[in-house]
Amino acid sequence: MAGLADCTNRLRSETSNDNGSDPSDDTPTGNGDSDETNGYDSPPLAVETEYDSREEFGQPGDSFDDFEDLDVWETVRGTAEPDDDTAFDGPQSLKLTAEDGENVMVERSIETTDLTDHDFSLAVRTSTPDNVAIDIRLVDLYGGYAHHQLWSVTYRTPDIDWFQTNPGVFDESMTPLERDAVDKIQFIVHNTGDTEVWVDNLRRHEKPEKGYVVLRWDDGSKEFYDTVSLLHDEYGVNAVQAVVRQWMRGQREGTMNVQQLRERQEAGDQIVAHGTHTRLAQADEKSLKERLRRDKNWAVQNELEGGHYIVYPHNSFDRTSLDVVSDYYAGGFNQSGNVNPTVVHGFDPLVLPRTIGHDLDISMRCVDLAAEHRQCSILNFHAFDQDNTLDRKEYERLLEHIDSKGDDLEVIDFDDLWTMRRNGH
Repeated sequence: MAGLADCTNRLRSETSNDNGSDPSDDTPTGNGDSDETNGYDSPPLAVETEYDSREEFGQPGDSFDDFEDLDVWETVRGTAEPDDDTAFDGPQSLKLTAEDGENVMVERSIETTDLTDHDFSLAVRTSTPDNVAIDIRLVDLYGGYAHHQLWSVTYRTPDIDWFQTNPGVFDESMTPLERDAVDKIQFIVHNTGDTEVWVDNLRRHEKPEKGYVVLRWDDGSKEFYDTVSLLHDEYGVNAVQAVVRQWMRGQREGTMNVQQLRERQEAGDQIVAHGTHTRLAQADEKSLKERLRRDKNWAVQNELEGGHYIVYPHNSFDRTSLDVVSDYYAGGFNQSGNVNPTVVHGFDPLVLPRTIGHDLDISMRCVDLAAEHRQCSILNFHAFDQDNTLDRKEYERLLEHIDSKGDDLEVIDFDDLWTMRRNGH
């Protein structure tokens, strides 16, 4: 996930809310100005953001291709044409289209380049998100290649817009890519129907020194407190928990209370927002703003320090909801049931890939790829008895596998990821 930037109106609760109740859901308490003095550290918890993190950090790394000269790009499959009506930055973008399940592929040759310590991000816009996966494929002098793939796009239509994706390595050729001898870049749109995709703003970023994994648990279940947290404590790892305000306040059966959340926060977990657990893309702007502000203020009053990050319920977001979310939070996901990694310096602060932790082999492959290619895998879980989550024995095997990676892999939270993203700007 990502994080928001500096904040104003730092709020502190003037009353104790140990039972999770709110003296006022609608009116922030406390007063004061935030003054960021910690460089790229996490911002202080506040109800409103000082600025839109996507705008403030919208151009990470260094520009590699601004798509003003499209003569360097060759169309291999499908259709590719300039579009001066739709651009992320500058006068035009490259529009890729195909029909009847045909993939689109364009490529350009480059001077042989050492990309051992670098990766790429790309601005993407699509009116057919349900049909496509986006692939940046690097090819070396000898024909070896690596797929940097965003497996799933869950931007909701018809209210679409641009986002910057920084996909991690999904797969490689049998002879692995020689990253010190890359001489070709390809864009592939994997298509299951008709497709329409715009690309722009290709940027290059430094890679981190090691790999990372985020263990994300949704809904604040009591099972996490009773069982999962004990496993995490045993292996010395933390979790990011996304909780629903109404469920905490109403003490929905099977959920933790605020005191238990704070206990896990003190143990090292990060407690973030899970919205109102309704589909954000289906809400009108006014009601969405009211609900998100109320959710955020609840986190502030209850001193849940991860409350400046949000996990979109049902993976639902569009342009309007992202505009509203940016006033209070940063975060959001293109969720996939297959390996769906990201690199840490170039992702969109509001649109970040994650992988459903439903299959042990896929989850372990996410871990392996993160360690091998110095990227990040965000694994998402709910409860051991659900189809979208490993069972307990499988999860223990996953934790053992993570532990076996030693210094090549670190379990982190969203604050850590956001710090690296801002450092890459």
